[in-house]
Amino acid sequence: MFPALRIPQIVRQFAGLQHLHSSATQHNVQKQEKTINQVTLLGRVGADPQKRGSEEHPVINFPLATHYSYKYESGDVLQRTDWHRVSIFKPGLRDTVYKFLKKGHRVYITGKLSYGEVKMDDGQVRTASTIIADDVIFFQNAPPEH
Repeated sequence: MFPALRIPQIVRQFAGLQHLHSSATQHNVQKQEKTINQVTLLGRVGADPQKRGSEEHPVINFPLATHYSYKYESGDVLQRTDWHRVSIFKPGLRDTVYKFLKKGHRVYITGKLSYGEVKMDDGQVRTASTIIADDVIFFQNAPPEH
């Protein structure tokens, strides 16, 4: 319980925050609170990078696979793969990734998590999460041979 805090105070305190989700709305704030949105991934590229956007605002997108394993009580081991959508807006990084990154390459990515909406071909709107990359480090050129 919060004995000194009443519900109307909470509502007033957070009323201005409803427009901050995925937007660049400017607010007059006396004190700016520090927040952290940091993502680190190490995985394999699932497809060659694609160039999207316009000439003025290009973006490079590609899927990245990460995985982890866990063991059932029976002793069976299951490997689960998670797919992440990576987008790059930084001009120098964007050009390097588009030119040199290929499907199967192993990369280390740092960036931030972003949420938005995507309109599907059938008109449905779906929520999508994207990693906005600040840095991409290439580990090797090709996947290992099996």
